[in-house]
Amino acid sequence: MTMRQMLLGLKQAPPQTFDNFVAGRNQAALAALRMLGTAAAGDRCVYLWGAAGSGRSHLLAAWRASRAGNANCHAIDDVQGLDEAAQIALFNLYNRARAGEAWLLVAGQKPPTQLDLRDDLRSRLAWGLGFEILPLTDDEKRAALTRHAQQLGMGLSPEILDYLLTRARRDMPSLIALIEALDRFSLETKRPVTTPLLRELLNQNQTLPL
Repeated sequence: MTMRQMLLGLKQAPPQTFDNFVAGRNQAALAALRMLGTAAAGDRCVYLWGAAGSGRSHLLAAWRASRAGNANCHAIDDVQGLDEAAQIALFNLYNRARAGEAWLLVAGQKPPTQLDLRDDLRSRLAWGLGFEILPLTDDEKRAALTRHAQQLGMGLSPEILDYLLTRARRDMPSLIALIEALDRFSLETKRPVTTPLLRELLNQNQTLPL
């Protein structure tokens, strides 16, 4: 392994929190999750749905972290993949929540009515608050990536942003991973952050998100 490859693998992704979630059009969902599990919450269950990379898993991780140590708070991701036993367990959790004994955050790829699950569980999933997690627009991604780069002490030209949004995966975790890899590559090679440097990084590192 080269020194460059070692440097690229040193930095771990930051923990997923509410503060570093780029909400975009999902402000209402973010506000609801900040309250879920507190006395201010009006609902005991929240269901999120959205495509891969939309941010729903980030929100689940952030909520888990915010409620760490509370045994009555439960978060279930990718509900569409639950087997029969897990569906029954989740159904029982919903009943506990309805009785005021638990708080529940569940997420899946589709709205409750479109899930291939038990009928009684689908009805429970539709019982509480539900939010579709909408992907960021290109302008929101540009703003978020620029802000993240500034926090790293680097600048991103419009040309680099165009290249990222047309040549790489478009979900935010992948784009942020590329920004951080580009920052490390620039420091290691002592070269400014430019589109040719980004192109070289992508060409030489097949494990980076493309």
